[in-house]
Amino acid sequence: MQFRISRTSNLRSTLSTTITVLALLAGPAAGIAQPVVSHAAVSNSAVVAKSPFTVSVFAQSVPGAYTQPDSITHSDTAIYIGYGNGNAPDGSDGKSSTIVEYGFDGSVRKTILVQGHNDGLKVNPTTHELWAMQNEDGHAKLVVFNPTTWARTVYLIGTGPHGGGYDDMTFIGNKAYISASAPTHNPNTAPAIAEITLQGGRAYLKPVLMANSTAVDIRSGNTVTLNLQDPDSMTLNPGGDIVLDSQSDGELVVVSRPGGADQDVYRVLLTANGKPTTVDDTIFPHTSSGTLLVSDRDGETVYAITKPFLQPGSGYSASDSGGFIGELNFDTGVLTPVVTGMVSPHGMNFIPGQ
Repeated sequence: MQFRISRTSNLRSTLSTTITVLALLAGPAAGIAQPVVSHAAVSNSAVVAKSPFTVSVFAQSVPGAYTQPDSITHSDTAIYIGYGNGNAPDGSDGKSSTIVEYGFDGSVRKTILVQGHNDGLKVNPTTHELWAMQNEDGHAKLVVFNPTTWARTVYLIGTGPHGGGYDDMTFIGNKAYISASAPTHNPNTAPAIAEITLQGGRAYLKPVLMANSTAVDIRSGNTVTLNLQDPDSMTLNPGGDIVLDSQSDGELVVVSRPGGADQDVYRVLLTANGKPTTVDDTIFPHTSSGTLLVSDRDGETVYAITKPFLQPGSGYSASDSGGFIGELNFDTGVLTPVVTGMVSPHGMNFIPGQ
């Protein structure tokens, strides 16, 4: 059953460029050399990497222009970072976020203003469009950018049956999924993940995961009933399952074969140093060399993290409550800090190396 239909509006931008866009987990295009991310020294002495990891600065906020970096995504030719600018997360102040396009050397190529508060930024691997989700607390809208002309189409999604807006998105084949963020109900019995279809100038949402679904706890093997109070970031694990972060709940939810009759749901509670922890984003590097990018939102800095060898498929999470990036043991939910001293790490992305 579809639970939301929304109208769209079309806005044209005068900006133009040509970019080739690939999904986060897609492999490199044939004949295209993979990028090398440029690094700069870390000025905040509190931010420290545990050997053999290293940490450096990739980009920083520009006061008066763009602040509070969050979501990160990339194409073969550019990196995109969404800056929330301290705006109201329900868009009620009428202000705009900024999407900044960077070269892999950290140079700023373009800045784009998008009305509302940005808290989700991904590349659609099928259409090669850049998707920006605005207003995660309510009155949500999806802004879809044409990667060649930078023309934009705005899909008004609104406030969902959970009482909040929508946050992140991920893609499997030609299907797109979004997370229903900032629910106002406890217990939450509304959809936490929805499949979104854009057709004929409208956005159609179809429930995929209910917030009170039954799940298998990965650590114990027991069956549990979810009560997702903070659905947030989403990604895909190496097996192609959706991994949803329910941030304030301190848990990751895995949805296998989403939307199908044989859909399976799993849950793992997260801990660090023997205590529960919350995370904002999780990524799974898919090559043994590359760079982890993480936005320290309130530290106004985007960091680059490297290691001589990354085990493909290993998980890394950004703990906003602990101020660290942790290596994730998915069997136990234990996060082992590898970079510490950040203020409030949020968005993450993996840039494969050469």
